[in-house]
Amino acid sequence: MPAQGVAHARSWEELSDKTDDELRSVFAAATKQHSLKGRVALLAVGGYGRRELAPFSDLDVVLVHEKKHLDPAFAQALWYPLWDSGHKVGHAVRMLRETVAMVRDDIDTATSIVTARVIAGDAVFGEKVIAKSLAALRRRSREWTKLLHASVLERHRSAGEVAYLLEPDLKNGLGGLRDIHAMWWARAVGFELSDRDQQELAECNEVLLRIRVALHRTTGHPGDVLHLQDQSAVAHEAGFADDDELMATIASVGRRVMWITDEAWARLDPPTASRSERPLAPGVALVNGEVHLADDADPASDPTLVVRVATAAASHGARIDRDSLDRLGRFAREWPVPWPAGAHEALVAFLLEGERAIPVWEALEQRDLISRVLPEWSAVRCRPQRNAFHRFTVDRHLWQTAANAAALADQVSRPDLLVIGALFHDLGKGYPGDHTDAGLELFASIGPRMGLIDRDVATVMTLIRHHLLLPDVATRRDVSDDATIQFVAEQVGDTATLRLLHALTQADALATGPTAWGGWKEELVSTLVARVEAFLAGEDVDSSTWRLFPDGDTLAMMARGEHDMLATDDSITVVSPDRPGLFTSVAGVLSVHGLDILSAEAHSDEHGMAASRFHLHKPPLSGWGEVLRDVTAAFDGRLDIDARLRDRAATYARRRRESARGPQPPEVRFDDRASSNATVIEVHAPDRVGLLRDITKVFADERLDIRHARIATLGDNVIDTFYVREASGEKVESSERREQISQLLLAVLV
Repeated sequence: MPAQGVAHARSWEELSDKTDDELRSVFAAATKQHSLKGRVALLAVGGYGRRELAPFSDLDVVLVHEKKHLDPAFAQALWYPLWDSGHKVGHAVRMLRETVAMVRDDIDTATSIVTARVIAGDAVFGEKVIAKSLAALRRRSREWTKLLHASVLERHRSAGEVAYLLEPDLKNGLGGLRDIHAMWWARAVGFELSDRDQQELAECNEVLLRIRVALHRTTGHPGDVLHLQDQSAVAHEAGFADDDELMATIASVGRRVMWITDEAWARLDPPTASRSERPLAPGVALVNGEVHLADDADPASDPTLVVRVATAAASHGARIDRDSLDRLGRFAREWPVPWPAGAHEALVAFLLEGERAIPVWEALEQRDLISRVLPEWSAVRCRPQRNAFHRFTVDRHLWQTAANAAALADQVSRPDLLVIGALFHDLGKGYPGDHTDAGLELFASIGPRMGLIDRDVATVMTLIRHHLLLPDVATRRDVSDDATIQFVAEQVGDTATLRLLHALTQADALATGPTAWGGWKEELVSTLVARVEAFLAGEDVDSSTWRLFPDGDTLAMMARGEHDMLATDDSITVVSPDRPGLFTSVAGVLSVHGLDILSAEAHSDEHGMAASRFHLHKPPLSGWGEVLRDVTAAFDGRLDIDARLRDRAATYARRRRESARGPQPPEVRFDDRASSNATVIEVHAPDRVGLLRDITKVFADERLDIRHARIATLGDNVIDTFYVREASGEKVESSERREQISQLLLAVLV
């Protein structure tokens, strides 16, 4: 335990003991003021009953008594001093009979009483209430334990996994404190839990409690979700070297809890006593619904046994028998170099099991078996990513990407290379330097070791090198520009690799998080891939047929030659006679209304008409009416956009930090090769209210025509891409002109 952790070790017990003394004093004072008839006891229940009181935890207590009526004034004499001293008290007053009845019927009451203890009053009576409640639970132990398990599963559906989430719920998440407590509650009424598992859960509980206490101390308020912006301070308070160490520890502990509790809950419905055995592979059999090693199987001399077991478990949706998993953990050796014949085919077969392979990956990790197959894996094990997009640790992200890729196997000619590329595409994140460069260097060694031929190694390395190519180009470049298509075609080389890369892009994005993939990005990537595939096939395709904007409806609006607007669910199209500042006016109005712009396009024709379309992350909550009125007012000069933006910036606080790196210094980049007929300017800057308005206002003031734009928000930062031309229709070519534009942009980005 780190030094700071030692200083705060078991502070929750110290706080509980201090609170006990306070409650006893309050109870004694109330007893002096009011005469009591019958036996009365004050019980600590829930977390307080376990002596796990964090600084802002609720104070859960129950006043139990034996008489039919208890003087309400006595209870008030208890609660009011506690409220006045700042405690958030969860309280109840019950008779013994009521308590036992509620324990039978209400799971929350039952779980709270399991770890209850007497704080004040008649200790013998209080212990009697606890004993009778536990006896009532033990009489229906199996039924109650099943109800408890059902409540655990329901909680998991909403709270997610502690081990993998960017911002884990330390208490309610899968693998969190509540899962540990549920095991203890079940054990208290007769559910079997080995001493080894009990000890591991106790260790995990202490780590998570220490972090939860640090979270309360750091934020100054109650809470169980460890938000990204708090992680550095919590790491320091809890005694970790930094936030990476903190999150890696949480991931490791969460996995241990998740695996132990999942394995324990599986025993609620154990296999039938009769031995039903079916061979699945050499040395592997399905026995009463679990995958077992044969008695004569030797993990030490049979390297591929671990993958055969894994594939069998995944294909049958079965658990690996715990004794068999322990044998593999004790005796399996690192795979030799090169791999044994058929080893890489065995790994591919496992990967192609898709989603069913994920719980098996988790089981293998519990005995550190993956690094026996791939020593390089240790560097990404439990490694946090902690940014606004990724929801999983690096290793879990790689498993999920491989599972997603398996679901897309029918879209490519080489499913084996697809799942291998998916498994290794981010392996470099565990190593210094650029993760893609590191991953390429790693696979240059791993591929031949696996037994892949040179051509297949080269294909997988292309997937690793360009795993971000399609989404980056699709969201930052104009997919109707021939230069964009030629660039991508040169990078991928052939149609088969393009299709592999397309499938990997989808698998990777879906494994990253909900903000990494959607209908808009899917359409852009699919259009890009279709154009590149046509180019590689040597087809002569008119670029206008691939243009996403202006579409037919927009061209019809422009042909009328009037100011017009069309708003759909999450986009707005504005058409008007062309003049400087139209694009920036619409961008400003959208910012005034707090609408996040996902992308934007602009187009002007030879008849003096201009059109702009803005795609939004979400539509206006109150509808488009007020937004459309403000756009018209801005065009007519009746709306002071800059004043409204200043008001909004002053009113609304900055959004919370969303990435580990935080806001980055602004930068302006020019790209000559990205377009055949425009200069591409990339603007990198910290995000803020009205940023797009300020950027495009520079272009308007400099009489630069915005032909196309892509707006990308990456956590705390934006990367906005603009295709611009001079008023004469030419590219921005002179170095002096570029320097002038760059300095003007940097001036508004700070």
